[in-house]
Amino acid sequence: MDENVELLNYIHQNAEMGRDTLEQLLGISKNEEFKEILRSQLDEYKLIDNMTKEKLAAFDKEPKDIGAVTKARTYIAINVKTLTDKSPSHISEMLIQGSTMGIIDITKKMKEHKDADKEIVDLANKLLAFEQRNVDECKKYLQ
Repeated sequence: MDENVELLNYIHQNAEMGRDTLEQLLGISKNEEFKEILRSQLDEYKLIDNMTKEKLAAFDKEPKDIGAVTKARTYIAINVKTLTDKSPSHISEMLIQGSTMGIIDITKKMKEHKDADKEIVDLANKLLAFEQRNVDECKKYLQ
């Protein structure tokens, strides 16, 4: 498969996972101030995902979504992890772990696809910088 399409699909899947996770956490969190942070991050994931879909369409490709099993496993894991602790600190810790995994994965993917088109690499860098900002933002809520 074309490395441009592969990198775009990875960016899409990362944004999809972030979007799905934040939508779920918005229904779990009770802290309104913290929910504003979650909404802001959700909006950015949606923006990145839309940009990815536009670029995939230019290649006449449909985005490759995350598998149903992975989505279900993540949904259950979030519910279990927040069953007894719905605090912003605990949710931030979960988000930091997820964003850190995203940082590691996008860095690897960018190295694998270093010859991808500049605008696609720029989008990957946008995702990387966003994930790093998310970690920094969530650190403020750790206790």
